[in-house]
Amino acid sequence: MSSFEDFMIPCLNKQLFGVDCLGCGFQRAFSLMFQGHFTAAFKMYPAIYTILLLGIFIIFNFYFKFKHAYQLKMGLLFLNVLIIVISYLYKIIY
Repeated sequence: MSSFEDFMIPCLNKQLFGVDCLGCGFQRAFSLMFQGHFTAAFKMYPAIYTILLLGIFIIFNFYFKFKHAYQLKMGLLFLNVLIIVISYLYKIIY
C-alpha cells in the first residue's frame, strides 16, 4: 500500500545545490496535518496554518465579497512571508 509520501515532489533546489529552499517541509507538514499530527506539522513547517488560512480566505473571497478583502489578503500574505523567512533563517542558523 502506498502512502501520501510516495507521491511527494522532491525539492529541486535541495537536489541540485544540497540546500533547503523556503518551501522545504510544506508537503510533509501537510501530510502530518492530515494524519492528525498538528504539533509535528507546525514544527515541520511553521507557516502551514497561516498558508491554509490565506488559501481558505482567497477561496471564500471568490464567492463572497468582504469589505477590506485586499488589505486582509495582503496582511495574511505579509504574515506568511514573514513566518516563512524567519523559520527558514532559524533552520539554516540552528
